[in-house]
Amino acid sequence: MSSWLGGLGSGLGQSLGHVGGSLASLTGQISNFTKDMLMEGTEEVEAELPDSRTKEIEAIHAILRSENERLKKLCTDLEEKHEASEIQIKQQSTSYRNQLQQKEVEISHLKARQIALQDQLLKLQSAAQSVPSGVGGVPATTALSSFAYGISHHPSAFHDDDMDFGDIISSQQEINRLSNEVSRLESEVGHWRHIAQTSKAQGTHNSDQSEICKLQNIIKELKQNRSQEIDDHQHEMSVLQNAHQQKLTEMSRRHREELSDYEERIEELENLLQQGVSGVVETDLSKIYEMQKTIQVLQTEKVESTKKMEELEDKIKDINKKLFSAENDRDTLRREQEQLNVEKRQIMEECENLKLECSKWQPSAVKQSDTVTEKERILAQSASVEEVFRLQQALSDAENEIMRLSSLNQDNSLAEDNLKLKMHIEVLEKEKSLLSQEKEELQTSLLKLNNEYEVIKSTTTRDISLDSELHGLRLNLEAKEQELNQSISEKETLVAEIEELDRQNQEATKHMILIKDQLSKQQNEVDSIISKLKQDLNDEKKRVHQLEDDKMDITKELDVQKEKLLQSEVALNDLHLTKQKLEDKAENLVDQLNKSQESNVSIQKENLELKERIRQNEEELSRIRNELTQSLNQDSNSNFKDTLLKEREAEVRNLKQNLSELEQLNENIKKVAFDVKMENEKLVLACEDVRHQLEESLASNNQLSLEKNTIVETLKMEKGEIEAELCQAKKRLLEEANKYEKTIEELSNAHNLNTSPLQLEHEHLIKLNQKKDMEIAELKKNIEQMDTDHKETKDILSSSLEEQRQLAQLIKEKEIFIEKLQERSSKLQEELDKYSQALRKNEILRQTIEEKDRSLGSMKEENNHLQEELERLREQQSRTAPVTDPKTLDSVAELASEVSQLNMIKDHLEEEIKHHQKIIEDQNQSKMQLLQSLQEQKKEMDEFRYQHEQMNATHTQLFLEKDEEIKSLQKTIEQIKTQLHEERQDIQTDNSDIFQETKVQSLNIENGSEKHDLSKAETERLVKGIKERELEIKLLNEKNISLTKQIDQLSKDEVGKLTQIIQQKDLEIQALHARISSTSYTQDVVYLQQQLQAYAMEREKVFAVLNEKTRENSHLKTEYHKMMDIVAAKEAALIKLQDENKKLSTRFESSGQDMFRETIQNLSRIIREKDIEIDALSQKCQTLLAVLQTSSTGNEAGGVNSNQFEELLQERDKLKQQVKKMEEWKQQVMTTVQNMQHESAQLQEELHQLQAQVLVDSDNNSKLQVDYTGLIQSYEQNETKLKNFGQELAQVQHSIGQLCNTKDLLLGKLDIISPQLSSASLLTPQSAESLRASKSDVLSESSELLQQEVEELRKSLQEKDATIRTLQENNHRLSDSIAATSELERKEHEQTDSEIKQLKEKQDVLQKLLKEKDLLIKAKSDQLLSSNENFTNKVNENELLRQAVTNLKERILILEMDIGKLKGENEKIVETSKGKETEYQALQETNMKFSMMLREKEFECHSMKEKALAFEQLLKEKEQGKTGELNQLLNAVKSMQEKTVVFQQERDQVMLALKQKQMENTALQNEVQRLRDKEFRSNQELERLRNHLLESEDSYTREALAAEDREAKLRKKVTVLEEKLVSSSNAMENASHQASVQVESLQEQLNVVSKQRDETALQLSVSQEQVKQYALSLANLQMVLEHFQQEEKAMYSAELEKQKQLIAEWKKKAENLEGKVISLQERLDEANAALDSASRLTEQLDVKEEQIEELKKQNELRQEMLDDVQKKLMNLTNSSEGKVDKVLMRNLFIGHFHTPKNQRHEVLRLMGSILGVRREEMEQLFHDDQGGVTRWMTGWLGGGSKSVPNTPLRPNQQSVLNSSFSELFVKFLETESHPSIPPPKLSVHDMKPLDSPGRRKRDTNAPESFKDTTESRSGRRTDVNPFLAPRSAAVPLINPAGLGPGGPGHLLLKPISDVLPTFTPLPALPDSSAGVVLKDLLKQ
Repeated sequence: MSSWLGGLGSGLGQSLGHVGGSLASLTGQISNFTKDMLMEGTEEVEAELPDSRTKEIEAIHAILRSENERLKKLCTDLEEKHEASEIQIKQQSTSYRNQLQQKEVEISHLKARQIALQDQLLKLQSAAQSVPSGVGGVPATTALSSFAYGISHHPSAFHDDDMDFGDIISSQQEINRLSNEVSRLESEVGHWRHIAQTSKAQGTHNSDQSEICKLQNIIKELKQNRSQEIDDHQHEMSVLQNAHQQKLTEMSRRHREELSDYEERIEELENLLQQGVSGVVETDLSKIYEMQKTIQVLQTEKVESTKKMEELEDKIKDINKKLFSAENDRDTLRREQEQLNVEKRQIMEECENLKLECSKWQPSAVKQSDTVTEKERILAQSASVEEVFRLQQALSDAENEIMRLSSLNQDNSLAEDNLKLKMHIEVLEKEKSLLSQEKEELQTSLLKLNNEYEVIKSTTTRDISLDSELHGLRLNLEAKEQELNQSISEKETLVAEIEELDRQNQEATKHMILIKDQLSKQQNEVDSIISKLKQDLNDEKKRVHQLEDDKMDITKELDVQKEKLLQSEVALNDLHLTKQKLEDKAENLVDQLNKSQESNVSIQKENLELKERIRQNEEELSRIRNELTQSLNQDSNSNFKDTLLKEREAEVRNLKQNLSELEQLNENIKKVAFDVKMENEKLVLACEDVRHQLEESLASNNQLSLEKNTIVETLKMEKGEIEAELCQAKKRLLEEANKYEKTIEELSNAHNLNTSPLQLEHEHLIKLNQKKDMEIAELKKNIEQMDTDHKETKDILSSSLEEQRQLAQLIKEKEIFIEKLQERSSKLQEELDKYSQALRKNEILRQTIEEKDRSLGSMKEENNHLQEELERLREQQSRTAPVTDPKTLDSVAELASEVSQLNMIKDHLEEEIKHHQKIIEDQNQSKMQLLQSLQEQKKEMDEFRYQHEQMNATHTQLFLEKDEEIKSLQKTIEQIKTQLHEERQDIQTDNSDIFQETKVQSLNIENGSEKHDLSKAETERLVKGIKERELEIKLLNEKNISLTKQIDQLSKDEVGKLTQIIQQKDLEIQALHARISSTSYTQDVVYLQQQLQAYAMEREKVFAVLNEKTRENSHLKTEYHKMMDIVAAKEAALIKLQDENKKLSTRFESSGQDMFRETIQNLSRIIREKDIEIDALSQKCQTLLAVLQTSSTGNEAGGVNSNQFEELLQERDKLKQQVKKMEEWKQQVMTTVQNMQHESAQLQEELHQLQAQVLVDSDNNSKLQVDYTGLIQSYEQNETKLKNFGQELAQVQHSIGQLCNTKDLLLGKLDIISPQLSSASLLTPQSAESLRASKSDVLSESSELLQQEVEELRKSLQEKDATIRTLQENNHRLSDSIAATSELERKEHEQTDSEIKQLKEKQDVLQKLLKEKDLLIKAKSDQLLSSNENFTNKVNENELLRQAVTNLKERILILEMDIGKLKGENEKIVETSKGKETEYQALQETNMKFSMMLREKEFECHSMKEKALAFEQLLKEKEQGKTGELNQLLNAVKSMQEKTVVFQQERDQVMLALKQKQMENTALQNEVQRLRDKEFRSNQELERLRNHLLESEDSYTREALAAEDREAKLRKKVTVLEEKLVSSSNAMENASHQASVQVESLQEQLNVVSKQRDETALQLSVSQEQVKQYALSLANLQMVLEHFQQEEKAMYSAELEKQKQLIAEWKKKAENLEGKVISLQERLDEANAALDSASRLTEQLDVKEEQIEELKKQNELRQEMLDDVQKKLMNLTNSSEGKVDKVLMRNLFIGHFHTPKNQRHEVLRLMGSILGVRREEMEQLFHDDQGGVTRWMTGWLGGGSKSVPNTPLRPNQQSVLNSSFSELFVKFLETESHPSIPPPKLSVHDMKPLDSPGRRKRDTNAPESFKDTTESRSGRRTDVNPFLAPRSAAVPLINPAGLGPGGPGHLLLKPISDVLPTFTPLPALPDSSAGVVLKDLLKQ
């Protein structure tokens, strides 16, 4: 069975693996397709929304932060709930343990009672043995056959610490079982008492009482031993329970104390924070500073988020209203769904059709979205498709978030999860801080780069008109393409959601499969709309046909209908507008969802970082708390530790506040996400309103058509016009219907996806639907169809996959890195899902394996018991081989076969277990491989990050290059001025051409899209196949789940069957026990079984004790490992402290403070000694553990005393206290080092004060510099040329705007600009700073020119001013808090100085302190000198600034040179523009030619008209009859026409020549004008140069004057500075005076400190003495431990010897008992022959155990009857001795005469043997009387004539003459054995009350002769044959109920020994008959 199941499972696994692989590839390709769609969508959105994106990102980020805070609150609430649940669980467990203890006490009482009853039973059995064998013939009950079962299942209390209801239930069941057993034993005791009393009444005390006494003594000893062991076991159990309860109470007490301490410390720290007194240790300053920064940033964000939340709450209210209506709609839809189940097949077909249409629309939408310059309608469709995908993505993300939160909620049932949560929060905090910094940097860089990008755009657009720089621009464009590709890849690596699209898509597909039933409602609605539209179309076609017949009558009504159509078009336009608004809203919501997802991911990372930080802080807190508690125990005066504690508690409180804020943020984010979902539902409702409007418009159209039918006849004239108008209306309606259907479907899908909170209800509905029989039948049919179509679909899938791969290769070439990452992540996730499923299966398998192991263990034990019992039975059978029953042999054979079957089953189970273990090992290996792959992925991610950084660096370089190009392009602005007007005209024409080209291209693209639709039929077919495969996969998954359930059920059924079989075998074994234990030897067997059970009990008790000892050992081991971990952590902390000490010592050495080296060395030496002591203690712990392990392994019989364990626990606690003292020493060392740090910090503060003074001087200098720069700017603003440039720049910017438009169009063709905005956000702020520097140069040159750009920048900057102000406020707050903390630190340092100086030596203190103060004064003087030097440096900097002024003048000259160069470039541009002018003139000439051609054509038309008029006149004249004149006139007309043609040609030639001349003249005029312009310009240049020279000379003179003024001002400033210097020197003197005062105060403090140091020295000496005492105590401990080990060894050896002696005694006793058993078995073998009938009775009793009590009563009755029969038999024997049967003698006498004469001697011999005559006497008589018959006859007749009755012969007594006399005599006896005598009423009447059919049958089958004989024997005993009289006494011993196996033989004829009083029956063969017995008799 198991192998079959294994094969089935493996086949299933392979098939499912194939299916899973195909599924994975399929889903991967679907995800690629959706990813491409989303990529295109994101590009379009980025193209459409470049500016608003940053603001939306910021808003959504704030919302998500609020959500994050809310989630953190939720986490704290869950933690509190978890703690409360833990407390409840502890209380429940304590109550359960109390109940268990009570139950175990009850068990022990019941066991004691059971033992007492067993003792009574044994006594009564021994008394029963003293009764003679006549009484022993009663069958003993199987008293203790089932007792072994009860003892074998002894429950081990407190097997584990976790107690549950199962243990209590099992203990209750055991109590009930034991109580039942006690009642049974009591009934048996009463029975045995009755037997003993009857036996005593009869006075049969013949058995050996010495053996009984021995056995009773043995039983008492056994009882005493057992009671002692039970008492020891219970004592150990109670000790363990007490220890466990103490541990529980200690844990709960500690938990409460910690909670109370936390609350008190939090309150104290809050007070300290309000007062501003809390101090921070310098080591923790950096951490606290970072935390404060993050807190303040979060507070500012919180304020912003609260504002936004208030705005969003109003929206939420509206959405809630709409939600209520939507829920009502949902209820109605549920009702409809039940009706829709019947119509499901039709709906499925329509669904497939709709899917085909959707698949047709989607590619077209994709193509239409690719084209940039397409119509608004196509853009709207593509935007709606993007909306659907993005909404699906957002929904899947939200569902993932909800699942993650629910998993968190589910997992918080354990205490370990608290630590996990804390870790998670710390990680989140870290990530949050990092992401917030990155966000700010990215925002600033984004703003800068947007502005720079606009500048770049404006500069690059100018280059289109320049032919010379076109090649360079193309190269730049290619470079920018590469940059764009790189920026796209970088953007996608930054955006986490695009990487997770695969997973989301897979989840979305699964979700779509689940929600297909729900979608049927919306599909029905859509189908109804489509059917309505189709009906409308059909109606309109019919009406068109009618209109063709009846158009003439509707001429009057046309105007009315046109007006109505116009109204409907207006309504449709309104609908368009509303739809566009809704689409915009949806796009905004999609963007918000994307941003919320991004920020959600970031916040999750921040939460993880925060959790890690909190965990670290909590570890530090726990460490410091332990140290503080230890220090409080030793020194109550240590205030420094309290301050440390307060600081730590302040940190804890801050962290908790941060946590709460983060949780609030999380809650807000969740609310915002819910708001977004509600807005989506709003959009759905709005779409439904639009649909209703559409239906109303359709209804209005229907009314119009009806009106048309009424006035049909008037419209026949204008059929074509109305047809055209109707066709246009149809097209519009169809397009709009399609659009609205698409939007309705997509929004319904989104609605279905958005109802993630309502998924529970949907699942409930799905379950209800699955219950229905219709769907089950359909699914079964589908499964069969899928099985048949599976191979075909595989082929189709493979082909479709290949085609899709070919299609996707183009995209994969561009996105190799991204696709690799995504494929790997998807594969990994699939593998993770598989492995998670496999892990679940593993856990199930493990549980089943554990259950099977348990059952196997129980089966093995039962097998061992069975084998032992079988061996015993075999031994018994071997001893009782000749007399055993064949039925017992058969049962033994059956048992053996069953045992072999069980062994086979056990082997199968073991094979299954091995198989499962292999599976588990494989899965572990796969887990390891997964971990490795994850690590490799992490490495790859690091590599990608490194590449990303390199790319950023390259981008910065490229942007620097672009800045240089911008500068060069700005120089060309001046040259473009002259040709602006002409270029505008060119640009306009170019624009028109470009628009025409784009229209043509769009038309071509539409045509191409139609062709592509035709070519994409295959892709649609593939989509169909994929959907079918998804259905198949779903069905296969359901099959798989059902099969796994069936397999689990089968395995459970097998286990149940095995347990049932085992129970049956137990019952059969018990039955066999009962069969084997027959009446005469059951007592001994029962006694042996009791002893064996007692041995088993003892062995199980020993095993239980051993198990408990091993458990205690393992517990001690775990505690030891924990202690070792703590010691290792302390050692690591010591190493860290030593490193810090070394660093501090190096610092002090560098600062010249060598005096602390000796103290640090001493402290390090002490620390090393303590480390050595800790190592010694750990080694001792290891040796103790080893001793315990050896003791546990060696001590198999008896356990260690609980007192010794308690001593060990006390010693362990002492060692823990010593370790804590060592940690306190370490803490003191740390405090000394920190005090040294504080001294150095004071010196640093004084240095900071001096630096602050220097900074004041530098600030003054910077003010001077600012004034100087202001003068320079005023000088630059006075320049007049810059004003001219500003005016020209306005014109140039206008031209630049037009050029930008043309460039945008060109770039739109190339598809370059669309994703360029995203790359701007990736640049580092370094490039921005470099750009700023370059811009500042340009601006300094031309500030007024760039004022407009500056204004734009100001607008963008004003948006970010708020955030900068908040940051500045935060900085101010931080600076204030830092100042406060520095003051607090200074105060603390002043306090801690006293503690530092305690460690200094007495003699060197004053001298060293004086030296230190001298050094401080020297350092201050050095700082003063350095400040003076800084002042001189500032003066030098002023001189450098003067030099910079001169450099600026030189730079102005250089700029003038640059202007000249720019003029030259301008001239070149003018030349190129002239070339363009010539081209323009050529175009004008061609235009003129075309106009001439047109005029000629017009003239020809005019002439033709004249000819027609002439012909008309001719016709009229013909009518009049004037033909001749007409001919003349016609000729004249012809000649005139020819002349006119000639004149026209000449005129055209003249006109052309004139125009050419005019063109030449204009060209010459232009050249003359250009030359004049050149001359004018050159004159202007000369004048300008002259003016410039004059101006430069004037400027030089002015500058000289200004320089003199400046020199005067600077001298004044120098005097002011000298005055300030004097004041500062005065301040320095004051400071020095204050310092001297401080020195005096410090000296006073030194005296105080020296006293304190003396005290600390005394304390040091005391502590050293304590250390020595500790060392002595450690040595004593070692001695005690060794002594303890020796004692333990001696104890264990003594106990082992005792156990060995006990075992030897038991073995001797067992051997004696075996000898007794052998003797008893021999006796039993002798008695077996007589007890065959009794064994049959016991068989019947075993078969029917219900009738045991009745049989017992019958046995008592039989006992009485036996007594009567025995008395009667005794009387008979006494009376029948010396008497001969008359009938026998008469028959013999008559037979003597009937025999022939040669055989009469035999008769005489027989008669003599009967009468007691010896053979010798008989021989003598024969010798004496040979032939003398008379004497013989007379003697004969004279002796017994009276007793010869005359009996007739029997018919079968006819003698054969040839036969011998002995044979005839045997025949005669056989005939005599069948007389009609009534039998004694023994068996049949006694057996009647049982009413068993077996007995009745046996009674009926018994022959009548037997009954008659028995009746006759009971009726008249005096007439019994004297031959058989002695043997008849044995009849009552044999059960006469049934015949033996030898057939119907007479019972009285069976042989019994001659000695009557013993009544021991001889062993008789089963087939012994009367003839054989008589033959034996004759042989005698």
